[in-house]
Amino acid sequence: MTKFSVVMQALLFFLIGAATAWPRAEAKLVGKPAPEIRNDTWLNSPPLRLRDLRGRVVLMEFWTYG
Repeated sequence: MTKFSVVMQALLFFLIGAATAWPRAEAKLVGKPAPEIRNDTWLNSPPLRLRDLRGRVVLMEFWTYG
């Protein structure tokens, strides 16, 4: 077995494991309320709370200075 073959098998096992674990982790969050977002710096609005946005479509984009 070549080194390339061993690396590819390890990568394949990792990807299969990650793909099968993802739905289980995500399922724990379904049906539960979203956690409150806490941040003192808001760029385009005063600070918002999730209860203020109830019933609306919300698009959230997270980014940082780096």
